Amino acid sequence: MTNEGGWAHEPTSYRLEPPVTLGQQDTGGKSGPEPAVSPALGRRTPTQVVHPESDPQDQGRSVGGRYRLVSRLGHGGMGTVWKAHDRIVGRDVAVKEPRLPDHIPEREKANVYTRMEREARAAATIDHPCVVTVHDVVIEDGRPWLVMELVNGSSLGDRLAEGTLDTREAARIGLAVHGALAAAHEAGVLHRDVKPDNVLLGRYDRVVLTDFGIAQIEGEQRLTEAGGFVGSPEFIAPERVLGQLPGPESDWWSLGVMLYLAVEGVSPFRRANTPATLQAVLSADPAPPSRGAGALGHLIMQLLRKDPAARPGPHEIRQILENAARPPQPAPTLVGASAGGSGGGVLRTLRTSRTAQWGAGGGGLLAAALVLGLVLVDPFASDGPPEGWVVRQEGEVVNASLAVPKDYRRTVDDDNSYVTFADPSGVFKVTLRKYTEDDQKGAPFEELPKLAEDRAEFYRKGAESSMEEVSSKVRETTHQGRPAAEIVTTYRAYGSDDDDITFHQIERLYANEEEGAFWRLKVVMPAEGDARPNGERLYRDIARSLQIQDL
Repeated sequence: MTNEGGWAHEPTSYRLEPPVTLGQQDTGGKSGPEPAVSPALGRRTPTQVVHPESDPQDQGRSVGGRYRLVSRLGHGGMGTVWKAHDRIVGRDVAVKEPRLPDHIPEREKANVYTRMEREARAAATIDHPCVVTVHDVVIEDGRPWLVMELVNGSSLGDRLAEGTLDTREAARIGLAVHGALAAAHEAGVLHRDVKPDNVLLGRYDRVVLTDFGIAQIEGEQRLTEAGGFVGSPEFIAPERVLGQLPGPESDWWSLGVMLYLAVEGVSPFRRANTPATLQAVLSADPAPPSRGAGALGHLIMQLLRKDPAARPGPHEIRQILENAARPPQPAPTLVGASAGGSGGGVLRTLRTSRTAQWGAGGGGLLAAALVLGLVLVDPFASDGPPEGWVVRQEGEVVNASLAVPKDYRRTVDDDNSYVTFADPSGVFKVTLRKYTEDDQKGAPFEELPKLAEDRAEFYRKGAESSMEEVSSKVRETTHQGRPAAEIVTTYRAYGSDDDDITFHQIERLYANEEEGAFWRLKVVMPAEGDARPNGERLYRDIARSLQIQDL
């Protein structure tokens, strides 16, 4: 797709301020100052929990002889939401009242009321803490009134009217919405209207997805009239605009639009009117979010792919959001090293002393480390691989096994000498290769320390034509009781579509000199933004899981 879509060039009407520190507002149904509204946004009507307004006609009315309407909270796409008091159990609830224009035919009104009843059934089947709880359905005057939990707080739409979110907070909220959607999809329910106004921010950092009013249960007859338009235009996936049958991928698209707006402060597809917005959804390719750089930014762009089959699946989405929402982890600590020490003496000892290099099964490196008082503390150590990972048995290719995220795509080269695992979103790439004496092409087999230094120097000299601005350094470690070496390289791609991206690459070399073989594990990631710490964590977890059969 290109950006040649007619209205697609028109500016958006969503413009938010830079990130600010905001307090959580708890209205609790009491009067208070209205949330700030960006001038470009105009007057908003959140789905739930805003400054209450009095409605002389219905305020004080009892619904079903049980729920007394207290104050109006706001308007949704299919009616009015009230704060009400349940007189039987003595709690406050939210009651959704269907309100339709008088000119709508009675047949269509019945159609909408049936849809609202189905909303209650849909939401009630979803067991997830991030989905609003439906307590009751009351038929009053032939209309279904939905009784739901009252979430004290504000909507994400209110929050974004005051400023954008930082990457970690956006990922935290996105992760909660992801959980709600995944649970809904598992129950056979599509939300079809994921947007900031339908995400409530409650007490204790709770995030709730609400308003399944236009949700569609798989297998049931569609109740929307042919040609009818359901949903918010800028959040609707291209396949729905084209009239195709939506699937879970359509909800993931909407999540991507919402995350883009949250971190960038601009809606990627909203234009001056509905036709222009729909045209932008079909043909415009928004620029990557500058404030959401790194793995989250990459995920957002993958969610906004026009082809639903090309969008990432729920597991990959969850994994990236979890990583982006997680606070930064400290790097492994060298305990007992002097303030100015770098540990380089250990590596020099390995280079000059064969006994220190190999010892008895690699004990020389450990002894040298203990002499210098170096103890490697790995904060990523845990039992087994992370949740959602699988162990890949690659004995036929590299005589080893390793754990990787289960949705990473596996490929093997034509010579059957190395295996690659690619992150479906294109952010991370993992390669494991085995070298033998035959690969040395007649040259003597290099000892590990020299091999590592030579490879680092190879990068520093820019010997690979695809690299420029290279920095590379070597550090020593151990694996399976034998010496190993890490090469950490940062470079900019040259002569490719990615020549404006700086990459970070970590290699770990393992050697069995007696057998004339060594292995190279390599993980490549973006060098900037949240992708780097996430990629480093990915590398450590993979390296920790690696088991080489004949090391």
